[in-house]
Amino acid sequence: MSAAGRAIVDVQAGSAAIVDVHTHVVPSKISSDASRGPRWPTVERLEGDKAAVVVGGKNFRAIDSRSWDVDRRLHDMDAEDVILQVLSPMPELLSHWLDPADSAYLGKIMNSEIAAMAAAAPNRFVGLGMITAQDPAAAVRELEEVARLGLCGVEVGTHINGRPLGDPALFPIYEAAEASGLAIFVHPLHPCGLDRIGGPGDVALVASFPLEIAMAALSLIVGGVMVKFPRLRVLLSHGGGALTSVLGRVSAVRQMVPSINASLPQDPWDTARRFWYDSNVYDSETLKSVVARLDPDRLVIGSDYPYAIRQPRPGAFLESSLPGMTNRCCDNASEWLFGERARLRLRCQAAH
Repeated sequence: MSAAGRAIVDVQAGSAAIVDVHTHVVPSKISSDASRGPRWPTVERLEGDKAAVVVGGKNFRAIDSRSWDVDRRLHDMDAEDVILQVLSPMPELLSHWLDPADSAYLGKIMNSEIAAMAAAAPNRFVGLGMITAQDPAAAVRELEEVARLGLCGVEVGTHINGRPLGDPALFPIYEAAEASGLAIFVHPLHPCGLDRIGGPGDVALVASFPLEIAMAALSLIVGGVMVKFPRLRVLLSHGGGALTSVLGRVSAVRQMVPSINASLPQDPWDTARRFWYDSNVYDSETLKSVVARLDPDRLVIGSDYPYAIRQPRPGAFLESSLPGMTNRCCDNASEWLFGERARLRLRCQAAH
């Protein structure tokens, strides 16, 4: 059954209507388990609504109940005119480096949590799951379970424990996702080059995201993924990062270097316009450039809720940057989530 057939979302709003495609979930509890190795993540509840994500015995991130509490998320959504959130795992929990059996077990926990949250408010949430991408054969089987749970797709990191996304070993995953009508959301994970920036680690991490997502996108382009699987629906987080800058150079040099031209039989700009991109870039001029260089029909709204480094009031940011784009972004999100026919499923009516 296609994703459009599984997920029935009929949302109407008389005021500003925002579909936020970039939000993350952490279960309220993931228990420690020494048998699953030192990098097994846990969620430890603290005082009140606070919790900590612990990886390898070290605190990875402080979180609160917004990561798992449906009512609190709905309250925050109403305050920002968000009619629909797309729920996806905290990227660190994708755990592409775990033993495949452990990753599959964690995926069951994560996918069940997201499916339950989406079922609690089906007109306000849809979900993306996770798969054991480090074991493509297992991942293909897991995609069947993702579909059975009613999730609309999966989130993957920008690489699979060092394996580039354009590697042919991952093609069975793309083939299965395309056949099932499941969307793919690509999010930076363990970016490269942190040691080359220096200074405070948080600065390096923030600065490295745009290049990391651009390299993942270029891997998909060079690997021919978007050509081989033309109905595959891939969303690049953070506006595709530095992709437009990278493509300018690659496209120009392609005409000068025969080996590059041979590896890129299609203009990479044309291939890049097959991706979707979210608006979570924090800067209006950057967002305008994404739309100008790529395709306004592939722009969707994202915030990175509920984390501290997020785009507050993403709808207001979009309207101040690109007036009149809200309805268009709702349609774009509908198409990415459910496919072409889903335009009949999702109605975003904004009064301006």
